[in-house]
Amino acid sequence: MAKTNPGRFFEDYAVGQLIEHAVPRTVGAGERALYHALYPARHALYSSDAFAQASGLPGSPLDDLAAFHVVFGKTVPDVSLNAVANLGYAEGRWLKPVYAGDTLQSASEVIGLKQNSNGKTGVVYVRTRGSNQRGEVVMEYVRWVMVRKRDIDAPAPDTVVPELAKVIDPADLVIPEGLNFANYDFAAAGEDHRWGDYEIGETIDHVDGVTLEEAEHMMATRLWQNTAKVHFDATFRPDGQRLIYGGHIISLARALSFNGLANAQMIVGLNGGAHANPAFSGLTVKAWSEVLDKAETDVPGVGAIRLRLVATKGGEPFALRGDDGKYLPDVLLDLDYWALMPL
Repeated sequence: MAKTNPGRFFEDYAVGQLIEHAVPRTVGAGERALYHALYPARHALYSSDAFAQASGLPGSPLDDLAAFHVVFGKTVPDVSLNAVANLGYAEGRWLKPVYAGDTLQSASEVIGLKQNSNGKTGVVYVRTRGSNQRGEVVMEYVRWVMVRKRDIDAPAPDTVVPELAKVIDPADLVIPEGLNFANYDFAAAGEDHRWGDYEIGETIDHVDGVTLEEAEHMMATRLWQNTAKVHFDATFRPDGQRLIYGGHIISLARALSFNGLANAQMIVGLNGGAHANPAFSGLTVKAWSEVLDKAETDVPGVGAIRLRLVATKGGEPFALRGDDGKYLPDVLLDLDYWALMPL
């Protein structure tokens, strides 16, 4: 019997299947420094223990997306090792901050299957939960992935496409215990713009750009133990290129959004997301945002803002789709999320 793991193929999944992902991982303080080395991340709550403590937290947590990447990476050998592409996200919530010393593990439930018309691939929907060493769920999200079939003659499963909320109700967002922006230090944060300064429908060009480097992408995929073949093996794709990990694009875009959204401190909800076009090393990533909604919370000084974050290959800002309704070729990422911001 072979002892190596070839990864699951589309016909290996069944709706209702529960997968406990291997190799729990303890995160340390160095994780934050390395995350900030990979991305131009400057949000104050994740950069300064003093700032976080003044905001009611015991210290600076691990960046919300870094925690997401750790949880996500655990799932790759079981969910997307044989993936063609990671297609989208929904119903994501950050439920507890992750701190240095926490140990994270992941588990997923298969909630949907749909074979593609070509008969060679299918889409797998999973709901993943990441937990800490105390068994507390720190985050949850749904994602769907296009996965190869091992045997194209294998019968197609019954199609089950889950009904997913398009937007997380603001009342269902979880604000970290103790968080309080009543005495928020705008000078330390880097910008004066508060929740009330943003209008629904407003668009923000984040101006700056970052050119993708093969070495940085490979460091990120190794850091979060993302073993998907398309990111590592240049022979796996017909074009001979390694696909840049989608999480790398998300973190780059989020870091670029600091210029104009420095006070959108914590991501607490992921309403939806799509990796619209593939990215490869040498491309220059730029970003823009649109304010989609705003909501008050019952926590002193804290408001919620819903943002669309778009990463592009350096294309014109604020252009998203063509007349045919499809994403423009320059669009890499379309991410819809809730963040917490001082009132």
